[in-house]
Amino acid sequence: MHSLPRRRFLAGLLLAPLLTGCFASDSGEASGASDGSRLRVALAFPPAENYSPYGADATLLSRLGVTEGLTRLDANGTAVPALAESWSRESDRSWLFTLREAAFQDGTEVTPKAVAASLTRATRAKPVTAALSGVELTAEAADSGRVRVTTAAPDPVLPLRLSSPGLAVLSAKAYAKKDAVSPVGTATGPFEFTKVTGTTAATLNRFDDYWGGRAQASGIDAKFIADGTARTNALRTGETDIAEAVPVSQAASLDKAIRRDTATTRTTSLLLNTKSGPFKDPKTRAAAREAIDTSAFAKGVYEGYADPGAGIYGPALTWAADKRAKPVGRAEAGGAEGTSVTVATYDNRPELPEAAQVLKQQLERAGFKVELEVREYSRLESDALAGKFDAVVSARNTMLDTGDPVSVLASDFTCDGSYNLPLLCDKTVDKAVATAESITDTAKRQDASMAAEAAVLGTDAVVPLVHQRIITGVGAEVSGVQLDPYERGLVGLGTRR
Repeated sequence: MHSLPRRRFLAGLLLAPLLTGCFASDSGEASGASDGSRLRVALAFPPAENYSPYGADATLLSRLGVTEGLTRLDANGTAVPALAESWSRESDRSWLFTLREAAFQDGTEVTPKAVAASLTRATRAKPVTAALSGVELTAEAADSGRVRVTTAAPDPVLPLRLSSPGLAVLSAKAYAKKDAVSPVGTATGPFEFTKVTGTTAATLNRFDDYWGGRAQASGIDAKFIADGTARTNALRTGETDIAEAVPVSQAASLDKAIRRDTATTRTTSLLLNTKSGPFKDPKTRAAAREAIDTSAFAKGVYEGYADPGAGIYGPALTWAADKRAKPVGRAEAGGAEGTSVTVATYDNRPELPEAAQVLKQQLERAGFKVELEVREYSRLESDALAGKFDAVVSARNTMLDTGDPVSVLASDFTCDGSYNLPLLCDKTVDKAVATAESITDTAKRQDASMAAEAAVLGTDAVVPLVHQRIITGVGAEVSGVQLDPYERGLVGLGTRR
């Protein structure tokens, strides 16, 4: 194992409280390094892409404390230092990021050359990682331990973008295979993979040379349990210490002392296929939207752990409600009588199939004939993106990929978007999103993002159903779990039992 200079290790210990305290934790976190017990963690989503950081698995890696980028988000959604200890803007298209002294888990140094190579590899990912949707980016080593990142067009939120789990920095070893990226032993976080058992389990050990100091848990034993009831039972019977995404139907079965609920920027929506099938017709989409009563989802399906859908952005973004504009350009609803549609969803989040059942009833009352398709997420995503369903019920954390409200619109609702489940391609939407992307001033960018939201909602390609709170089960002996509204963090330096 590579040994860091003593001054770097001591500096890491001083920085550790800043890193572990970035989000609310379930109890006070002890200070200083510890040889604490291993943590047993039950996760909802099995790896779908062999732990590639360029897709859905990126968040899994960050939640387990494996990967990190040049920046991270604090509780207020502001970009703060991670592998980069500072940055400055050279011009409207160029930024310089000064690296801190750090090591990869394979013992090699985190250098400007290595960081530039890692970011360059991310730009070449197919499909493009969501954080780079619509963004052309180049990275190169500069002098004095710095990396220069340049974008083809001005990008005022680049430090936010580089906090994305999809832009995690990995060592050269991660790219040894031409068509695969492996974070096993190649990342920079406080925990490293030592064993991966397919899509069912993973073993992680503490990375003792982590620049931020030694984690208080000696390792993590992770199990991927897609069934929410099974995850909750594992916590209740003491088989696991932390269970993520506890179903609302199971919340009451957990003692209040081990149940945490957190407001998030996650919205559950009905996404309608605008490219083919019945919902290609704007009038049919409008008919579906008018048939839906969002209060039934918040009160019934989510049992009060959600708010009725008001837009793409929920109340966790406190500024959004006051700036929300009415949808523009909506079509008049047409007749739905006898129209057959297939609605798909996934069962990793147990509320979604129940929400789909309620949705089915509402749509059928309006005259639609509805067939439901329920799968595990890893078996659903590719078909959904290919437009093989008429509609999809999906839960999406709007701030997950970049922390920028505009970026999620670019990735999810523009012609070139990489996660465009409704397959929307609308000139008015693209223009509104492009306008918002060009604005630097924070308040004006927020105004423009709400105008773009209004344009998206005006197409009826998306019908927001609820804005969620997530429930995390935390064992009585466990402290320091990260309750992250952006759902990027779960286990950190101070998590222990």
